[in-house]
Amino acid sequence: MTKWLLLAGAIASEVIASLCLKAALENPVLFVIVGAGYVTAFGLLGAVLRQGLALGVAYGIWAAAGVALTALLAAVLFGEPLTPVMLAGITLVIGGVLCVELGSRGAPVKRGAPVKEETAR
Repeated sequence: MTKWLLLAGAIASEVIASLCLKAALENPVLFVIVGAGYVTAFGLLGAVLRQGLALGVAYGIWAAAGVALTALLAAVLFGEPLTPVMLAGITLVIGGVLCVELGSRGAPVKRGAPVKEETAR
């Protein structure tokens, strides 16, 4: 459960940072929020990976949710267009991530080869 809350925080931080990036063009003080938001997003994404969520799944959900939420909120907040083709694209991105998530379930976990430590001579 913790990893999903961390992932939600990473998504929210990234979306807030992206929206503030647009708003900072008019109000440069918002660049502080942009930087803090992206640092927080990557920090939380790293924490999600430490919790054991697969990279492909974590990054896919983070990216897809970020794209979808940023596009939807940019339409609401900034009056940016949200066309049927864009909505179809968002749907396809979410569907693709869902396929990655479902495909990862039950797949064997492969770990990298252990690193050999040098012995003192």
